[in-house]
Amino acid sequence: MKRYCLALDLVDDPKLIAEYEAYHLSGWPEIKRSIIQSGVLEMEIYRISNRLFMIMETEDDFSFEKKAAMDVANPKVKEWEELMWKYQQALPLAKPGEKWQLMKNIFKLNESGI
Repeated sequence: MKRYCLALDLVDDPKLIAEYEAYHLSGWPEIKRSIIQSGVLEMEIYRISNRLFMIMETEDDFSFEKKAAMDVANPKVKEWEELMWKYQQALPLAKPGEKWQLMKNIFKLNESGI
């Protein structure tokens, strides 16, 4: 199993943030299904202010390239992603069109607690 952590910002507007959270609480079954089919085993999104943090646990053979190819071929995922851009704003370091940015792990407490 692999773990990935990613970050993204939301448009800093309380009404839009509330709408974004409502979409994620209800979720679209087609989106959940596509995430699972891409090899994601677990996914959580956390928010503080307008900053989002996503944790993904995936199968060992998961790849972002494979998931992107699956997403492009799925009309419902494309619809979801276009809708989400209303609420999301790329981090300053993102290239045009990029959303979630992969975070670098800089600390991990080992199993012995030392």
